[in-house]
Amino acid sequence: MVLTSVEKMVGLQKKTSGIRNICILAHVDHGKTTLADCLISSNGIISSRLAGKLRYLDSREDEQIRGITMKSSAISLHFVKGDQEYLINLIDSPGHVDFSSEVSTAVRLCDGCIIVVDAVEGVCPQTQAVLRQAWLENIRPVLVINKIDRLIVELKLTPQEAYLHLKNILEQVNAITGALFTSKVLEERAEKETESESISDIAPGDQIYDWSAGLEDTDDSHLYFSPDHGNVVFASAIDGWGFGIEHFAKLYSQKIGIKAAVLLKTLWGDYYLNTKAKKIMKGDQSKGKKPLFVQLVLDNIWSLYEAVMKRDKEKIEKIVTSLGLKIGARESRHADPKVHLNAICSQWLPISDAVLSMVCNKLPSPLDITAERVEKLMCVGARTFDSLPPETQELKSAFMKCSSEGTAPVIVFVSKMFAVDAKALPHNKPRPLTQEEIAHRRELAKQRHAEKLAANQGKELSEKPPGENSSEVTGSAGDTKGEEQQLTGQVEIMTSKAMKQEANNKESFIAFARVFSGVVQRGQKIFVLGPKYDPAESLHKLSSQCSATDDLPLVPHMTCCTLENLYLLMGRELEDLEEVPAGNVLGIGGLQDFVLKSATLSTSPACPPFTPLNFEATPIVRVAVEPKHPSDMPQLVKGMKLLNQADPCVQVLIQETGEHVLVTAGEVHLQRCLDDLKERFAKVQISVSAPIIPFRETITRPPKVDMVNEEIGKQQKVAVIHQTKEDQNKIPEGIQVDSDGLVTISTPNKQATLSVRAMPLPEEVTRLLEENSDLIRTMEQLNTSLNEDKKTHEINQKTLDRIKEFKQKLEQNLQGRKWRNAVDQIWSFGPRKCGPNILLYNFESYKKSVWQCLGNAVKEVSKYRDFENSIVSGFQLATLSGPMCEEPLMGVCFTVEKWEMNKVGEMLSISSQDPGECGATEHKQSEDTTLTSGFTDGVYSVNEHQDSSQSVPKSPEKISKHKEDVLLADCYGPFSGQLIATMKEACRYALQAKPQRLMAAMYTCEIMATAEVLGRVYAVLSKREGRVLQEEMKEGTDVFIIKAVLPVAESFGFADEIRKRTSGLASPQLVFSHWEIISSDPFWVPTTEEEYLHFGEKADSENQARKYMNAVRKRKGLYVEEKIVEHAEKQRTLSRNK
Repeated sequence: MVLTSVEKMVGLQKKTSGIRNICILAHVDHGKTTLADCLISSNGIISSRLAGKLRYLDSREDEQIRGITMKSSAISLHFVKGDQEYLINLIDSPGHVDFSSEVSTAVRLCDGCIIVVDAVEGVCPQTQAVLRQAWLENIRPVLVINKIDRLIVELKLTPQEAYLHLKNILEQVNAITGALFTSKVLEERAEKETESESISDIAPGDQIYDWSAGLEDTDDSHLYFSPDHGNVVFASAIDGWGFGIEHFAKLYSQKIGIKAAVLLKTLWGDYYLNTKAKKIMKGDQSKGKKPLFVQLVLDNIWSLYEAVMKRDKEKIEKIVTSLGLKIGARESRHADPKVHLNAICSQWLPISDAVLSMVCNKLPSPLDITAERVEKLMCVGARTFDSLPPETQELKSAFMKCSSEGTAPVIVFVSKMFAVDAKALPHNKPRPLTQEEIAHRRELAKQRHAEKLAANQGKELSEKPPGENSSEVTGSAGDTKGEEQQLTGQVEIMTSKAMKQEANNKESFIAFARVFSGVVQRGQKIFVLGPKYDPAESLHKLSSQCSATDDLPLVPHMTCCTLENLYLLMGRELEDLEEVPAGNVLGIGGLQDFVLKSATLSTSPACPPFTPLNFEATPIVRVAVEPKHPSDMPQLVKGMKLLNQADPCVQVLIQETGEHVLVTAGEVHLQRCLDDLKERFAKVQISVSAPIIPFRETITRPPKVDMVNEEIGKQQKVAVIHQTKEDQNKIPEGIQVDSDGLVTISTPNKQATLSVRAMPLPEEVTRLLEENSDLIRTMEQLNTSLNEDKKTHEINQKTLDRIKEFKQKLEQNLQGRKWRNAVDQIWSFGPRKCGPNILLYNFESYKKSVWQCLGNAVKEVSKYRDFENSIVSGFQLATLSGPMCEEPLMGVCFTVEKWEMNKVGEMLSISSQDPGECGATEHKQSEDTTLTSGFTDGVYSVNEHQDSSQSVPKSPEKISKHKEDVLLADCYGPFSGQLIATMKEACRYALQAKPQRLMAAMYTCEIMATAEVLGRVYAVLSKREGRVLQEEMKEGTDVFIIKAVLPVAESFGFADEIRKRTSGLASPQLVFSHWEIISSDPFWVPTTEEEYLHFGEKADSENQARKYMNAVRKRKGLYVEEKIVEHAEKQRTLSRNK
């Protein structure tokens, strides 16, 4: 029986101070959905007996089968506390690492969160991740320590041991919060320091710097979890009980006669009760006394469990009567003692009251949004709040007020789109019929029945012998007409039914959103702002007062749309709403053509797009998808578009090869996406390729030891030289390669010569480049706008500081003779101008800097100016696909040591620099119709007829343009194109001159396993090339935590295999971590005597790197060097058969 009507909910939505938007976050299987069930059952939406078994918010079939949550879903609950009424918008989120993107979408819409921790497992990797996500979004957490019943029933701890165990868990959680807080304080402190340094030059004596000074001044007591603060609840959701210590403080203050406030402070901690003096004393452990928490709280719970589990009827009755509870006969007679236990506990310590009252007391309402959070949401990328236009800054007050007046601007954030069956929408649901409708249908049925009888009688008459009566024949003719009409009517009904069914099968998309300001109304027109929308640019075109209903000029990244339907999200159900005031979470229908995954909606064009969501998991698992029947291709494409919209983390790509590729966060995520494609979005049979594993290519320093660990010395010189001679033969003519790896190559028309060298970058530099790819992209944009002399908006000081810091770090890591001045000579980064590879220039008379935005821009006219982009493009192409297996490069530095251009190239660059000066000479030359200024014969000739026929003299600009075209294009194609190709080739040969290696993507893998299955876990890890980093035992349990790294290439089926081998006792969490060089050389062949002895002539033992390389080459359709049959000799029996 649902206790609260929709009308009541709508009324509560208008009281902003009574709204709490919260989400439940935890590691996988720590009991989020069970806790959500208990809270939902308090509203009568589900029966309290089913709480924990039903998992109401796991509405998908695969969620129920797997027993894990895969998407975040919301429900609104009503809670009464004293005379105050609250509306709690609860969002349940997944705990599995593959779906951590869903956690990000939930966290953005909330003001507070409940962190759930399993009392046995304690803090797990995903607990740390969700705490960090909550911290990054500035939302306040409260803690629920769940599954305390396991300490009693499974681990069989005494109350004293359990108390120490719980204390330990609290310390672990607080340690994570403390670490997050410390890093933030130190960051802010460092920022303040740099600001003050720039204002006043410090005297040399004052440079002693104390980092901890900032920490001591800052108050952080409110951040930590402590039962006496009231932000911790101890619970067992499956048994339906939970309590905060204030419940017991009130209870015992009446019994013992000690003030509740005193008890509240002393119930948790090293205090004990002196029963004679009726005083609370400190220092329980030193005196061997029980702490208050054990004596007054845990002992009672333990004795209740013991009584029920042992079926001690007298004791149970005594407990029940002393607590004043009424237990039904059905529960007390039930065969399972857990049912009896649940009945007692859920009445004595109802978990929903404990958790919801903590939420209402400790978590903020939408009115309490902090200024810091608002500024963080409004500043996209590297911009600071102060650099936003003044109209935009004024919106901050609207955020802070969270007002629902008609004048307030409407600001809504859509965090994700989710698909629902059209049948589930409120207007498609069957509704109960009214009395009139029932009567009307009855009449229709009678009429139809009568018509049928009449038709049957007509048939009987027509079957009589003819000629009896002519009037009867006419009657039967009339009847057939009636039958025809009836048939057409039936056909119409059938078609309308089919159309309805088709509409019902269609997926509808609903936006999962929150109103931050103003009132959203159904049918309202509103602006949809894309993530790249810039209010500063659009405010020049639009007035800040314009609305979405006006006729407006086109503005990039902004569209208008109508909000068709507003829904109240009630788990599996949706309820229609007419309007939603500020501070509420809601569903919006009709945005699927305007919003892809997330967006900001506003009635004011001054509103900036919100900061994009930060996802913890990187999508890394790729598969190619195609339909079983080629005719289904359009449906598959359509289905993939819908899937892309419905999942916040999935990426859908069409590669150059024409393959449709899905990129997902892990195996479980991939499985869910494929199921969705087959059954919901495309509804066609699909075939899926083996996972496409990403690799990177790199180079290393020459090895010091060979494959049998012998130092490479003089005794094997002969063999090694023999091998390098073979390598030399691979390089085509016209390319010179020095002994130290310098490659010199000319363009096909011999007008330019390039010398390029490749060097491996230090690991720290590669990591630095990877971490700062966004910053490098920002630098690239700033440089482009500076080069085009655009008036850029004032470059943000914070960004400049970050760029300076980045440059300093690069200089620190690139030290030594060969890296001298390297940082100032950086020409470009690649691939895509922001990758982990560097291009340097090291030749005379050229200056170009990627650090232009720092103010040291050099405007220099040089002969290279027009073609520098060609060189950079060649480098970008070379780094995008390496020579081993066309995978991107990583950690490689290319240096252009020499770039010579013959006269033509120089003339070209001069002509393009100064068309006016060259005009006259060109005009003179154009009369001669053939140009012979030191060009090699046959490079190009000008069409005589074309030139001589043009008697009208051309303007000098036209002629210069024409000449440039002629010079640029010869039989080898345009000169810039030749340079691009030559640069790409030079880079590839420079790479091949050094020892090449493959880099594999690595997962960090955390496995929790008991001691008896450790051996099996290690066996599976070593079989799959995994490497164990550490193992530690969790205190107070027999569980080991194993941390390992595992190549992504070997991870498919890993989780299943571990579960099978350990009978489900161990389950791994895989998170993408880093790229690692595979140490073996893919091109290695035995060269020395020892290697021949050890590996045999053909080195048949499996070379891991070569195996991976060939697999990628096969997939891409590149040539693979392998012999199918080595020695095709017929087997013969030597002894003749007798």
